[in-house]
Amino acid sequence: MGLARTYSIALLGVTGSLVEVEADISGQLPAMVLIGLPDAALSEATQRVRMAAKNSGCPLTRNRLTINLSPASLPKHGAGFDLAIALACLAADQLISATSVEGVVHIGELALDGRLRPIPGILPAVIAAGRLGHHTVMVPTGSAAEAALVPGVTVIGVSSLREAAIWHGGELDPVDVSPIELSPSATESPDDLDLADVIGNEEAIQALQIAAAGSHHLFMLGPPGAGKTMLAGRLPGLLPDLGPEQSLEVSSVRSLAGFGIGSKLITRPPLEAPHHTATAAAMVGGGSGIIRPGAAARAAHGVLFLDEAPEFAAAVLDALRQPLESGLISIHRANGVAHFPGRFQLVMAANPCPCGQFGAQDQECTCAPNSRRRYLARLSGPLLDRIDIQLTVRRITAAQLRLSQDGPRRTSASVRANVITARAAAGERLAATPWTLNSQVPGSWLRSRRTRLAHASTVGLDRALERGGITMRGYDRILRVAWSIADLAGQSVPSADDIGQALYLRRGIAS
Repeated sequence: MGLARTYSIALLGVTGSLVEVEADISGQLPAMVLIGLPDAALSEATQRVRMAAKNSGCPLTRNRLTINLSPASLPKHGAGFDLAIALACLAADQLISATSVEGVVHIGELALDGRLRPIPGILPAVIAAGRLGHHTVMVPTGSAAEAALVPGVTVIGVSSLREAAIWHGGELDPVDVSPIELSPSATESPDDLDLADVIGNEEAIQALQIAAAGSHHLFMLGPPGAGKTMLAGRLPGLLPDLGPEQSLEVSSVRSLAGFGIGSKLITRPPLEAPHHTATAAAMVGGGSGIIRPGAAARAAHGVLFLDEAPEFAAAVLDALRQPLESGLISIHRANGVAHFPGRFQLVMAANPCPCGQFGAQDQECTCAPNSRRRYLARLSGPLLDRIDIQLTVRRITAAQLRLSQDGPRRTSASVRANVITARAAAGERLAATPWTLNSQVPGSWLRSRRTRLAHASTVGLDRALERGGITMRGYDRILRVAWSIADLAGQSVPSADDIGQALYLRRGIAS
């Protein structure tokens, strides 16, 4: 009879915890018992592991096997513990080296024929293993390229349980098997969409550039065909490349969501555009068992675009209020709290009324005034108060079309260069602070003695606050936009004109 142990990783959100997998063989009645707070998918591992071991040519003992997943109080979900359980059982039966198994973290799901399936979340799991001091990880061959993206960790890719047993000293003849691969999902790159495709709408293009420079949230109101969706789709192409930490964070969330990332980290800001029928769990994350990231988490360090925003359920929209303020998505469950990155740019687009023609010059609106008010009232005041730039987008005329065709157009590459310069100026100004973007700076710092603007520059803004036209949160957000405008213009301090433009962009929704 024997005892052996190895290690695996349990994920809660993008945070991983080390799980010690112990296997004990005793002389009691034949059975295979799994303890340690497993979920339903993990409880079924006993049958998967036994069949996989038999079909791999290294069957498990007929004596009683007790497998303990420790710490027992930590919830454990999914089939990613299969490989660790199987190897701990084989080591307890002295078919492979117990010392070798104990020195490696094992992550992978077993098929009944003994092959290893890639699982979601390999990247954050390997990151957690390295952070916890374990620098050798065995994963399925289909996930090896993704796992190898983590520096300082030795990754062993195996195609089957038999291959893993041989690596750990099992006296078995190698058998070639076809590894199960996880193909990266094919998605359109936002960089394929160029700003030069946009005709007219110079005011909206300028607002888009300001939003990109300071990572400000944006709300566009206008009739169908005005170009709202076209503009929103080009915002990610105006953003700089992701930094190393951001790239790792975005790639980890995508891996946990079940999308393959291949052998390269994601370096471009993502774009997520959920349908208006999305639930709150689909938007921010959730689900039974493993808590999956929602669209807002997958849009971290990128753009979350809500087209036809009033059509979303009120509870779904209001679920975004906390991430917009804190930059963190927290999903609470009875047995733990999962955290996901939630610092994204929110872009919302809406028609001005149910028929969409209110304010259009070429068609007449048929909606009653009360119907128009009820339609836009679906967007709550607290949510709109968190949107820095609110703009009316109008359809272009034939005259504007002719002028745009003859004149030069701004490309995404040229605007991105301006955005990078503006962000560098903001980064230099904020170097001694914990913030890097204007949208992250709290109002108390902007209004402090060190950075307070002259009264002559803010007199119009102060008057709007006194008259109740804006809230205190709106006051601070206007200051943030004004600093982004100044950074784009190469100015060290926002002028009265910059603040006036920021105030207009805050209140640019036509009534």
